Amino acid sequence: MIGFILARLGKSAAILVAIVALNFLLIHAAPGDPAAVMAGEAGASDEKFLAQLRTQFGLDKSLPEQMALYMKGVLTLDLGYSYRQQMPVADLIFSRLPATLLLTFSAFAISLVLGTLAGVLASARVGSWADTLISTAALIFYATPLFWVALMAVILFSVTLDWLPGFGYETVGAGYTGLRRVLDIAEHLILPALTLGLFFMAVYMRMTRASMLEVRGLDFVKTARAKGLAPRTILWRHVFRNAMLPIVTLAGLQAGQLVGGAVLTETVFAWPGIGRLMFEALAQRDYNLLLGIFFISAAMVLLFNLITDVAYRVVDPRIRAS
Repeated sequence: MIGFILARLGKSAAILVAIVALNFLLIHAAPGDPAAVMAGEAGASDEKFLAQLRTQFGLDKSLPEQMALYMKGVLTLDLGYSYRQQMPVADLIFSRLPATLLLTFSAFAISLVLGTLAGVLASARVGSWADTLISTAALIFYATPLFWVALMAVILFSVTLDWLPGFGYETVGAGYTGLRRVLDIAEHLILPALTLGLFFMAVYMRMTRASMLEVRGLDFVKTARAKGLAPRTILWRHVFRNAMLPIVTLAGLQAGQLVGGAVLTETVFAWPGIGRLMFEALAQRDYNLLLGIFFISAAMVLLFNLITDVAYRVVDPRIRAS
């Protein structure tokens, strides 16, 4: 197992370097001049001022020189300096990363647990009213745009019913500490986490139901049923365990995507995470900050892919043996 993990880490490092280089080239191929944006906001657009800005932030160098300097910095874990936020990119990202991790992992847990349980229930009662109801709800959640669900949730639960706060990470100016602050953050987390989790909850439900129905028809399940094992034992020890691999695959993909994929949710709910920070950096042409966010997101995706591969070997001994 240790050798397997070390080999995958080596491959992941090479892939990460390639991703960093590709992101750099794509960002600099996009239209827009950061110096012109900054000069326009400062109310000065003469060529001398633009030249000073380009020199100050290294934008006057050739693309290969800029790329070489950036790659050297990444290899030493120096993600550069945000010329818009006036602070190091790493400090800016890691100040926002905890909020994103809290949101995404809450949504991940909600979608994985509820979606899997709903899929198991639907497969156990296939053709019944419960199966129809769960499948219909999953189809609706899957087809509904995420931003629309977020806006409707704010209108219903925050504006109309006034049950939950609709925006922000915590109550501004309240000065809560200790347990009261934890509860306040949890209150603000409910709507964005549920909204972000609904789509993937539907995906898990459909995947679990389909996988379990496929496994239920295999010979070893028929043998277990013929031996007189209890239906609950067959469902959980035989069917569900062998239907887990597609769910583990999907969970690994989702966990990596959620870190950088919560842009819409964080924007609608004014959640101070890196998804919203990425949107702001894009609008401001803050290249270094964008590249830093892409780097962290890619590293998280590769990390979760590694965790998924290890989980395969734990869940299914046949993979470990091979």
